[in-house]
Amino acid sequence: MTVKAIGAPAADKPFEPLAITRREPGAHDVAIKIAYCGVCHSDLHMARDEWGGALYPCVPGHEIVGHVTAVGAHVTKFKVGDTVGVGCMVDSCQHCPSCEEGLEQYCTGEGSFTGTYNAPTPDAPGYTMGGYSESIVVSENFVLRVNHKPEQLAAAAPLLCAGITTWSPLRHWNAGPGKKVGIVGIGGLGHMGVKLARALGAHTVAFTTSESKREAALALGAHEVIVSKNEDEMAAHAGSFDFILNTVAASHNLDPFVALLKRDGTLTLVGAPEHPHPSPAVFNLIFSRRSIAGSLIGGIAETQEMLDFCAEHGITSDIEMIAASQIDEAYDRMLKGDVRYRFVIDSATLG
Repeated sequence: MTVKAIGAPAADKPFEPLAITRREPGAHDVAIKIAYCGVCHSDLHMARDEWGGALYPCVPGHEIVGHVTAVGAHVTKFKVGDTVGVGCMVDSCQHCPSCEEGLEQYCTGEGSFTGTYNAPTPDAPGYTMGGYSESIVVSENFVLRVNHKPEQLAAAAPLLCAGITTWSPLRHWNAGPGKKVGIVGIGGLGHMGVKLARALGAHTVAFTTSESKREAALALGAHEVIVSKNEDEMAAHAGSFDFILNTVAASHNLDPFVALLKRDGTLTLVGAPEHPHPSPAVFNLIFSRRSIAGSLIGGIAETQEMLDFCAEHGITSDIEMIAASQIDEAYDRMLKGDVRYRFVIDSATLG
């Protein structure tokens, strides 16, 4: 079936309206009419081929919320009319050790997991196309149930990437009561990290390079805010953090944050910069058995866990709604940090 979408025809070209093909639902498929799609920094990296290997036309979007319009004959988890979401994955091998443990994002099968856009697929045109579109067809195993109130659905869309990307490491490294947790960067990912760390019961400290964001970070739920350019503020917290989640998607020096960790503390990176970070100092690590780690989105089970937690606690992203025609402007503003904190496309504007 042919549906409306917007996509980038080339890395250096503006977005334009497209007609793309979606497969007819198979026995285990769910067809979804998309209501809202969040705009992730990864979308920009891919559309502008900053990571290399982009396929064109590129239709990004992996923070999808919508409603089920059809289900395959063997679908048991969903029915027509359900409110659902689709995140960063639409398939995986389903049988490697990671998949069997519910950690599909670390799939080691052939080709690893299938991304929601620009990943190989048998469907036309040979690679996946994402949520900047009217509808999508996805295996029921990669569809999530969204239990937020109808008026919260647009703001729930970024949970499918920004939410799970911060939730997964916070849970893995046991953020919660009695733990001092830092969140570096107050953007699309970081603002969700602050909300989730606070809701999990951790003493939550936000790091920002800008004094102007101090009050905003406190309003998001941070117990404290540190301006990372202020050496005295940083020094006052030396060796005191159990865990620091670094969401910044630009290359920067990691050493000042490593120095804030307790013995056996961990700095986990979820931001994916265009250029590598400078190599960290080894002595900062070995003298206190500190670690620098990474984390990639989350599995389907933990994504559902996160969505249910957020619905129960009334947690959503802070968003700015845009029309599909505003996507190029939104990308330019995103590069300037001019959004609080996530753009979301109203899919009704694709018509």
